[in-house]
Amino acid sequence: MLQKPFTSSQIAVAYQKACIAELQALKPGNVHVFADGHGMTIHDFMKSAEASAAAIAQQHLTLGERIFFGVEATQKAVGLNTNLGVILLCAPLIHAALYEAKFESESDKNGTFKPNFDTTLQLITQNLTDIYRHISVNDAALTAKAILLANPAGLGSAAKHDVHMAPTVNLLEMMRAAEQRDLIAWQYTHHFEDILQYGLARYLQAFTKWANMTWATTALYLGFLARKPDSHIARKYGAETAYLVMKEAQEIETEYWQIENPKLMQKKLLIWDASLKSRGLNPGTSADLTVATMYLVFLEE
Repeated sequence: MLQKPFTSSQIAVAYQKACIAELQALKPGNVHVFADGHGMTIHDFMKSAEASAAAIAQQHLTLGERIFFGVEATQKAVGLNTNLGVILLCAPLIHAALYEAKFESESDKNGTFKPNFDTTLQLITQNLTDIYRHISVNDAALTAKAILLANPAGLGSAAKHDVHMAPTVNLLEMMRAAEQRDLIAWQYTHHFEDILQYGLARYLQAFTKWANMTWATTALYLGFLARKPDSHIARKYGAETAYLVMKEAQEIETEYWQIENPKLMQKKLLIWDASLKSRGLNPGTSADLTVATMYLVFLEE
């Protein structure tokens, strides 16, 4: 049966809640309620979340339009690159939640869709496959335009399918050319594996352990940062620096999971936060993956 179980309003709320939840969590090296950083404030990110939510969640957009309108709304609101990675990750997941496809769901006695993690993930996974069949060169062109508008730090140029040049391939092929140097591109070419297979499970494990969304979100962020070198750091400072930050994260994460009350880790996390920021190191990709995962958490609500 054809179903579109989520509305634009539900999507926008889930997306904005995810952005706010990530800001409320103590994420060393990134902007959060405990400390600003890298020339940006938490208010910049809150304004960005509000501005981009309505744009990215609109019905009847192509994937490329969803990405571009989200970035454009952010630039009009704050004039900073606060959320390019978030938009690139969330746009396909939002597109999948709004996409009309054949989907056998659980329903109540009135036939109303009742989302839970299993049905939501089934919907997203199935619809992503359908969406990939329709990704176009225009989607790539609009995404390249969005990237140039956001002007992320360390963008540089690429030997193949550079965003400064008019795309000749579709968005998926453009991402495939970047997957080895960019974890966000890697999600596109690996069916958002880090989010759908690792991120959600890690968050649920943390929430089950501590029954606290904020500290579970911190655990999720640490998990992403300890699992793979952050590509935002690698793009700006090189693979070796990204690897060293990952090793630091692994030590912190191990201690974090051993403690009964994560608030007791707050001082150590803030010390590491200050250390990373003093070195100019911002694990932005790990934060972006955290938002995208939390979007699915809130979508289930």
